[in-house]
Parts: sequence; C-alpha cells; structure tokens
Amino acid sequence: MLQSAMERADVVAIGPGLGRSAWAQAALETVLQRRGPLVVDADALNLIAERTPERREDWILTPHPGEAARLLAVQTNEIQSDRLASLGRLVERYDGTVVLKGAGTVVGAAGRTSALCERGNPGMASAGMGDVLTGTVAGMLAQCPDPWLATRVAVLVHAMSGDAAARSGERGLLAGDVARGLRNCVNL
Repeated sequence: MLQSAMERADVVAIGPGLGRSAWAQAALETVLQRRGPLVVDADALNLIAERTPERREDWILTPHPGEAARLLAVQTNEIQSDRLASLGRLVERYDGTVVLKGAGTVVGAAGRTSALCERGNPGMASAGMGDVLTGTVAGMLAQCPDPWLATRVAVLVHAMSGDAAARSGERGLLAGDVARGLRNCVNL
C-alpha cells in the first residue's frame, strides 16, 4: 500500500508521528528506496541517525537541535554553540538541503550560502510546530521543483504565520494556529 501511494506522489514527507518501531523502520526503508523529492523530520531523522550515514541530493532534512545532535553523534550544546558550523556538518554528511530549526532557523545546501530566517518567535517552541513546517516544505516542494528555493520559502512563510499568530500573545500558541495562518502568508 505504501509503495503504490508513493508512486502517485510528487513529494513524500516522513517522520511526524512515525515512531521508532519495527514497522516504522520498514516504512522508512521503503521510502528511502524511492528516488525523488523527500522531506525527512522527527522520528525518521532519529532512525536515520542510527544507520550508516547516507547522502542524497533529493532530500530535505529538518532537524531541531536535538535531532541534529543525534545525526552528528554529538551533544545538543555543541550544535547550539555554532549553529552555522553544525549546519555545514549536516550538509557535508548527508547532502541535500538541511533546515536546522530553532531560534534563528538556518537553511543550507552544498554550494549555497546558508540562509538565516530572522522571523519566528519563542511561542513557536511547542509541540507539532515542526510537523507543520514539514508539511509546508513538502507543499512548497510539490509546487516548486527547486528544493533550495522551496525550502527557504517554506521556512519564511511558516515563521511569518507564527509571528502573525503571536500578535495576540506567544503563550499558548499552537501548531494549528500556524497552520491556519499559512494561507494568508503565502498569498501576501
């Protein structure tokens, strides 16, 4: 069933809600056999960190600092102490496009100057926010075949939506608030 669904898909996103069971590992293995645009987040990143590093040009990895630390086999404070260097190490080890999420989200890819998103707010440090970003990146990538451009736009509109939602206060900001505001930010 997964294989037939992927054959119809322009982009595949994997990770949010995946878990780390044997089934999740098998699903990830099936997805990794597919060639074509792939967005990888959450537990898919954790499972990849347990494997021999693989390099792919066609994937977009979206780790938060803890996931990035697991991918590089270091401590989270090392990731945070030099986010740009950590981003560079992730790109070097895994290739593709990498989004290092957090305060001052950065986007990198081989041969590109890293991009910094200056938008977003502390209220976005809540459950599900990365899942919304994963979907946003996948949606943009389905519309724009350039992973570098699609990813940067997705990061920007996600942060803009978070900022718009936080105008009434950062406390209690939910991922659904950001998801609901994406349409307005994309259509500015």
